[in-house]
Amino acid sequence: MTFEVREIDLFGAGEQAQHWIDVQTRSGEAVWGSEHSGWSLGEVRGRRRGTQHTFIDLAAVEGDAVIGMAAVAMPAHDNKHLALLMLHVDPDHRKKGVGMALAQDVLRRIGEAGRTTVQVDTETPTDAEVSVGPAFAERFGFSNVQTLFRSAMPLPADRDRLAGLAAGEGIEDAAAFRVEWRVDDVPDEWLPGLAILEQRMSTDAPQGDMTTEEEAWTPERVRENLDWATKQAQRHVVVAVAFEGEEMAGFTQVEAPRETPTLAYQQDTLVLREARGHGLGLRLKAAAALALMDELPRVSRVRTWNADDNRHMLAVNADLGYERQGVLQVWELDLTRWWSGTPETLDNLGRC
Repeated sequence: MTFEVREIDLFGAGEQAQHWIDVQTRSGEAVWGSEHSGWSLGEVRGRRRGTQHTFIDLAAVEGDAVIGMAAVAMPAHDNKHLALLMLHVDPDHRKKGVGMALAQDVLRRIGEAGRTTVQVDTETPTDAEVSVGPAFAERFGFSNVQTLFRSAMPLPADRDRLAGLAAGEGIEDAAAFRVEWRVDDVPDEWLPGLAILEQRMSTDAPQGDMTTEEEAWTPERVRENLDWATKQAQRHVVVAVAFEGEEMAGFTQVEAPRETPTLAYQQDTLVLREARGHGLGLRLKAAAALALMDELPRVSRVRTWNADDNRHMLAVNADLGYERQGVLQVWELDLTRWWSGTPETLDNLGRC
């Protein structure tokens, strides 16, 4: 039986929409086992109700079975040259050309949408002997533009030590900054400051060789992102903020999906350049860990990704007890080269 690639409506596809998500899950489990990173159908649908991206969703279907999936998110407010691609093939249906067919179809559609740069992530465990994702990206002409280390912090941790770190013990000017945190209830008065920090995150955090531009954040965009996490995605959200006087100097955000209550994901962490050198990154992440222990005691680990050249944050993580698990690579494809004609890299591609 042959397969076909077609668009899928994740709201109207019924059970097939869940099967589309299941492909991503099985693909991740084949590499990471129970420690894979994935999205639930509710989380994906929630994103598609928002205004921050437009989407393309494709399924490779054999009979009634979904055997491959591709999802594209295209930023709507900034970086309008960019398309973020996720592509997975069911492990039992690899080496049949499914990945190739999905990639060719989705790249054509991205080009038709006017995007010129395609970005995709691959994630590989430290002890992996074979890495399918990077090999596929390279064969298709993608270039590695950033490498990040994946690590995890086990919880509960030493409460007294975390409390001391959060309070800035041993830091001479610790009293000049105060750290506050909230769980699932970020006040409106925090939103303007968080918008500034999120916008600076897109310029101040290590970007490798990615062709991304400064993001445009507003208080409304911050609120939409928080509402998606807490309402659509059914995630608990911990936000810790460092203040210098009444001005925000840094923040960190952690999300814990209710469907997987033992696992939390470390999201953005940033300390403004002008406020660095005061131990705020360590204080913020220690405060967030304490909040998880107090408010979400079922969380047993926090997973994070950090650029391999972000030495300061890697040192902070080591101090907190994070353990290295693997590598995430960001890949980019200049679609103008592919879209203007079939590139030479396609001539010798294997069946994926």
